[in-house]
Amino acid sequence: MTRVSWSHGTIGPMDEGELQQLIDGVRSGAVAPDDAVAQLRRLPFAEVGDTLVDHHRVLRQGMPEAVYGQGKSDQQCIEIVGELLAGGSGPVLLTRVSAATAATVMAVHAGGEARAGCVLWRRPAPGRTARVLVVSAGTSDVPVVDECVLTLQALGFEPDRLTDVGVAGLHRLLAHLDRITSADAVVVVAGMEGALASVVGGVTAGPVVAVPTSVGYGSGLDGVTALLAMHASCASGVSVVGIDNGFGAACAIARMFR
Repeated sequence: MTRVSWSHGTIGPMDEGELQQLIDGVRSGAVAPDDAVAQLRRLPFAEVGDTLVDHHRVLRQGMPEAVYGQGKSDQQCIEIVGELLAGGSGPVLLTRVSAATAATVMAVHAGGEARAGCVLWRRPAPGRTARVLVVSAGTSDVPVVDECVLTLQALGFEPDRLTDVGVAGLHRLLAHLDRITSADAVVVVAGMEGALASVVGGVTAGPVVAVPTSVGYGSGLDGVTALLAMHASCASGVSVVGIDNGFGAACAIARMFR
């Protein structure tokens, strides 16, 4: 395991607070301008086997790097999560892993919170004031809801959730209309024909991010039907992420409310 080093020492993750300290150091004369330029010229990362762990992402994007676990070995997940935990103080999120892999990684790195194939370490206290509601059409969509909710929590939101209110029983949704219209943003998770996104997009003024899921009968085509239907929504301005991508929907919300 190797860290990127500069002439004055080892550089770890840099967030906005640390960047401000660097600027203050230059202003006060405690840090030479050439040293500051050297730190900022390249993005610090750590080499962990075949992986280059990006410690600078939170400064560039406002969101730390998450670990996509699918296709990685248990040992790779353990090493990457360990580097992120050791290299900073913020939340660490591991996504798309089996229950067995999640248990193995948590046995090495204690304190993780597991849900729907994701594990979150060091969940931050809610620091974002935007009210985000995650809505699902059916109970079968709940794993995608869970991924979205846990990612939002990792990003400092305190999301609300409303499940099993699809258009096959529209009265269930209308019974919670106040929760939908009072939210600053809504994530709509739906499979089948994906109609719930248009319904929600038609009743609220806030941003709507639609997540098609691979849930569905017949010509659902593993979520392709819902994906295309959401892209063709008659509710103007509905944003659509990829199939089953609760993580991506949460990140889209975080960018909207940066």
